[in-house]
Amino acid sequence: MMAVHDAGPAPRFALARLIAGHICLHACMAGMRMAAPLLALREGFSALAVGFLLALFALTQVFLALPAGRYVDRHGLKRPVGWAVLAAACGGALALVFPVFPVLCLSALMTGGATGVSSIALQRHVGRAAQNATELKKVFSWLSLGPAISNFIGPLATGLLIDHSGFRAAFAMMALLPLATWFWVRATQELAPVVAVPGAGATRTWDLMREPLMRRLMLVNWLLSSCWDVHTFVVPVLGHERGFSASVIGMILGSFAAAATVVRLLMPALAAHLREWIVVTLAMLMTAMVFVVYPFMQSALTMGVCSVLLGLALGSVQPMIMSTLHQITPEARHGEALGLRLMAINGSSVLMPLLFGTVGAVVGVSVVFWAVGLAVGSGARQAWLLRPQTPH
Repeated sequence: MMAVHDAGPAPRFALARLIAGHICLHACMAGMRMAAPLLALREGFSALAVGFLLALFALTQVFLALPAGRYVDRHGLKRPVGWAVLAAACGGALALVFPVFPVLCLSALMTGGATGVSSIALQRHVGRAAQNATELKKVFSWLSLGPAISNFIGPLATGLLIDHSGFRAAFAMMALLPLATWFWVRATQELAPVVAVPGAGATRTWDLMREPLMRRLMLVNWLLSSCWDVHTFVVPVLGHERGFSASVIGMILGSFAAAATVVRLLMPALAAHLREWIVVTLAMLMTAMVFVVYPFMQSALTMGVCSVLLGLALGSVQPMIMSTLHQITPEARHGEALGLRLMAINGSSVLMPLLFGTVGAVVGVSVVFWAVGLAVGSGARQAWLLRPQTPH
């Protein structure tokens, strides 16, 4: 059950500061996810090696997600974010000083893990500040603008810096961006800690999975996160094969993020009329259709159109997923539930790029698109079953 807070929603400027902080830290990872694979490709590494490198962005989050969720439940917002800022800045600095493949792998681990920890802390904070289901959809729509904007800014700025100043300039930007996150977040007022229920026994994380809605939510979230992974992996590979510059590849990826930003800007105004299960089901069906035609697009323009359509579909999903998650889990375990979600989708993100790289090397990256499209289309029924049996 979702708790109602007497203090009311967080002030608008406080939420804006959190969004700005989220943008800066997430842009660091988004830029690294583009720069590191491009540098590896230019150094002659294979698609399989690129898949391994991309998998490392999720590996740290697999092991850190649950402990981080419990840590956030105990310590709130600022302490976890502070550690995340330090780790991300160090990851960018290492890539700047030593731009070689093994160090890029370490930087991927550090920036990926830092982004995961900060996301859990920020999501828990704004979720606890919400008063009802409609407000949950609103605040998560606003907060989800952070990754959407950063996925536009990060790759585009990184591509421009690579083309005009080289990879070291791009890595320097990534080392500085996380420091801006602390500037925005440090003044945020912590919420009151959750009071433990007297006599409550020890809980286990996997107890959360006994709820059928939670199991369905995790499956749907995993399928949709795979779509983000395959798009991030395949676009640089296709762009490299077709001779596109780093700036053009960044613009294709950025168009995806721009579309996701637009749809998330519209969602708060429509929050009272949106139903989580309907939005997610339609998004899965639209994604499946776009994935079928994406590999046939040969020009940067047509690939950009597909990226926009995917951004509109997938951009609408996260606020609905997060709203549902906060409604079906106890308030004292929100951070743990967020950690479980992050662990599940990033466990997949460790394995899926490796699978993408292997399949892409053997039969071509088009098959990767079609296989994931088939899976997400088949999973649309599970999204529809997220419909609550009783009114909120």
